[in-house]
Amino acid sequence: MHIVQLANFYGPRSGGLRTALHHLGAGYVASGHQVTLVVPGAAYADEWLPTGVRRICLPALKFPGTSGYRAVDPFRVQALLRELRPDRLEVSDRLTLRGMGAWARRHGVPSVVISHERLDRLLEHILVPKPLARRLADFANRRMADSYDKVVCTTLFAREEFDRIGAPNVQQVPLGVDLAAFAPNNRDTAWRAELAGGADALIVHCGRLSSEKHVEQSVDTIAELTESGDRVRLVIAGDGPRRQALEKRARGLPITFLGFVDNRTDVARLLASADVSLAPGPHETFGLAALEALASGTPVVVSERSALREIVHPGCGAAVPDLPVAFASAVTGLLESPEEMRRAAARARAEEFAWPESVRGMLSVMPY
Repeated sequence: MHIVQLANFYGPRSGGLRTALHHLGAGYVASGHQVTLVVPGAAYADEWLPTGVRRICLPALKFPGTSGYRAVDPFRVQALLRELRPDRLEVSDRLTLRGMGAWARRHGVPSVVISHERLDRLLEHILVPKPLARRLADFANRRMADSYDKVVCTTLFAREEFDRIGAPNVQQVPLGVDLAAFAPNNRDTAWRAELAGGADALIVHCGRLSSEKHVEQSVDTIAELTESGDRVRLVIAGDGPRRQALEKRARGLPITFLGFVDNRTDVARLLASADVSLAPGPHETFGLAALEALASGTPVVVSERSALREIVHPGCGAAVPDLPVAFASAVTGLLESPEEMRRAAARARAEEFAWPESVRGMLSVMPY
């Protein structure tokens, strides 16, 4: 069958969304299906990816304050869909492309939407009072769930807001991690020593430097550890609208900003070379960067308010309250455990999330 994947806010630096779309698309092709990925770009482009996925970029304007993210006009997407004539529609955007479910129904095309974020949490993040945020999210989620044949959530955390409204068409399918690309044997002791700069422990934060990721928590964790006399260094890999403010906050602390690391091999090497990874974002509905760290043999400290509490278990990491002292204590505890044991536990946990399983799960929920 011909599966068309739709997404906005997709670009060279779009992290987890881009990774998920590429791995799912490659898996569908390997399963014998035709796949077209439709995303925004600076100009029109029609090309074939090495995985056998056809990618069409539609011209779209940049969203201000998002480090280059773009969103295509939905009417332009609909015009293209009429040409592509999909057998199945998979949408990875519940905001700017939310009307695609209604389009699919009008044209007799079975449809799936993947909920990559919690709408109620997004509203709370922009300072909408919690009761109002919940009411608004419930209203929008009912309409969205009614317009698609299936709603896919990657974790129980992501599913909570749909279970709250009793949506009957929700399925849970975890995403995966590239276990070959991210592996403990990528550890580079010489590079680790260079990055650590004499510190006893190398800590990493990998991800976009935007407000919802709460990177300030990672900076403040290092401040807490340093004040306690721990010799640690934090390396932050990523870029985004909060970088300047974060650099100001980090002055005088043992923190290095690498900026955006374009080469995925270097990202894998960095994650494997670190002793602990931090993922403080409280709104994460899955957290691919954290899972990539685990696959690299590096334990992760995460926010207990995020979906990562379902993935990070004791031994391979810790889920803690959103307080620097709690994150610092968790880091110390992990570093006190035997290195070989904590790295093996991290890898073992990641091996439970393979992309082929995610692909099979997605294909099993696609309506026929």
